[in-house]
Amino acid sequence: MIYLNDDITSLDLAAALQQLPQWRREQALRYRHEIDRKLNAAAYMLLWQGLKAGYGLEAPPELALLPGGKPYLKGHPDIHFNLSHCPKAALCAIAGVPVGADIESIRPYNPQLARRVLSEAEVEQVESSPSPDIVFARLWTMKESLLKLTGEGIRRDLKSVLVNTSARFATTVNTARDYVFTVCTEQ
Repeated sequence: MIYLNDDITSLDLAAALQQLPQWRREQALRYRHEIDRKLNAAAYMLLWQGLKAGYGLEAPPELALLPGGKPYLKGHPDIHFNLSHCPKAALCAIAGVPVGADIESIRPYNPQLARRVLSEAEVEQVESSPSPDIVFARLWTMKESLLKLTGEGIRRDLKSVLVNTSARFATTVNTARDYVFTVCTEQ
């Protein structure tokens, strides 16, 4: 299940904060900028909404962290989720299997960044595309969603992340709202 909020500017932050458990409210308020507070609150609200709709869980989700830092639901080892947000939207993926998700704003293509994080074949794929900014965002969200699936985070050579993987990727490109997101699961 994928839950998305791509109308963050209309989120009533005060009302959202009132619905959050104390620990998540404090986490959201640590952000300096209001948009980041809204994104943090929105991502959690999407998780809560998804757990209510898909699993009938009414209580606010209680989270804990695995040793690598990946969050999980306390008391529900059979429910897997991942949260992500960018300046344009908040995303939550919930599944019965391990899942990773990443959402990014579509930004102008940066060749120097691409050469640091993409393999030679991936750089060629991006640069031969009529929309290098979108192809770069797609590849980046694939890499990050896979690293979030495994719980690794961005701790290894990003050029090799998609090499020899059997993971499944579902990518959505929304050019009207300027974002790309990918949800990744194990094969």
